[in-house]
Amino acid sequence: MSQSPPLTGLRVLEFAGLAPGPFAGLLLADWGASVLRIDRSVPGAHTSTPPPPTSDLLTRHKTSIAVDIKSPSGISLILSLIPHVDILIDPFRPGVLEKAGLGPENVLLKLNPRLIVARMTGFRRDGKYSSMAGHDINYLAVSGVLSQLGRKEDTPYPPANLLGDFGGGGLVCFLGIVMAVLQRQQSGKGQVVEANMVDGVAYLGIMPRLARKTPMWDKGRGENLLDGGCPYYDTYECKDGRYMAVGALEPHFFTHLLKGLNIPLSSLSGPRDNRTTWPALRTLFTRTFKSKTRAEWEKIFDGTDACCTPVLTQDELEENGYDQRPIVTLRDSPGKAIAEGDADTRPACEGQGIGVQGNGWESKGLAPGVGGEEVLARWMGWSRGRQYDLVDGGLVRLGGGSKL
Repeated sequence: MSQSPPLTGLRVLEFAGLAPGPFAGLLLADWGASVLRIDRSVPGAHTSTPPPPTSDLLTRHKTSIAVDIKSPSGISLILSLIPHVDILIDPFRPGVLEKAGLGPENVLLKLNPRLIVARMTGFRRDGKYSSMAGHDINYLAVSGVLSQLGRKEDTPYPPANLLGDFGGGGLVCFLGIVMAVLQRQQSGKGQVVEANMVDGVAYLGIMPRLARKTPMWDKGRGENLLDGGCPYYDTYECKDGRYMAVGALEPHFFTHLLKGLNIPLSSLSGPRDNRTTWPALRTLFTRTFKSKTRAEWEKIFDGTDACCTPVLTQDELEENGYDQRPIVTLRDSPGKAIAEGDADTRPACEGQGIGVQGNGWESKGLAPGVGGEEVLARWMGWSRGRQYDLVDGGLVRLGGGSKL
């Protein structure tokens, strides 16, 4: 592999937070950035017997320092780092950084005009709910997307926290950071990147939103082509309690599906695109899939164009050695490997380097203070007792001020 990951050399401060902020930091770290998490001060941090890891599992390739951001000497330490970093990730509710004396425009960017401050919130900063607490389900709810998810005559159903925290949140924030880095290459200036999960999710939901006024999505929840309403775009239980997924939307794929199910086209009650035939077709498919095990259906459909595949579980994939890979392959400058392996022979699609413990299937987390002092030495040439010290489980700046 001829080139380092594309974000190599970028220095990132990530304030510890919930899923979207750490996920943005994880993406930066996977693509070569040096990510230093700022945890709350806690007894045992930065000692030979560190505290247990935090609940954050999105810690791959990261290190940590513990700092009390309510302490003037803790804030002084952070301010001393700002001129020497490229990106700061703010996962807090509006006003928290400002209250701590770390306002982006009036403090941080004055210390470092090249700094990119990525601010990740749930609700819009200027919207009706800006001062309210919320979680993924709430952001989906006010974005309009949640109303479109779920079965007919059932309550709206959130897809875990994937759409808000990770898709519309962390991934969108990461995209904003990368765009700001590209802009900085032209202007020489950093800027504030504001991402929120409501707008992020609404953007991801562009297709079903625009399709509401077309035949594809003009019916109620769970009655449309791609939301579980269509019998040839759905999941079916097999004889052994496992499931198959069907996505035979085009006519030629549907023909292959019927062939595999051993259902003559002439036996259908009407044209497949006539919605009045959907209930009978669903009943037929349900009964047919129940007649064989998933393994038997796999044998029938593997290698065909029926768009019919098994619904594999995470346990099955892990047990069968499925290798986790970076989100995208850059052939000349791959990201860091997720699965363990030989650093010299790994193909580009698997990433570069030896990978991480757990092979992308488990995370031991990161305890406050682990690895962070080595980063301070590498970034700044700092050492404990000279530029900073440890007080009550958190690092503090010695000498005061924000200058070295």
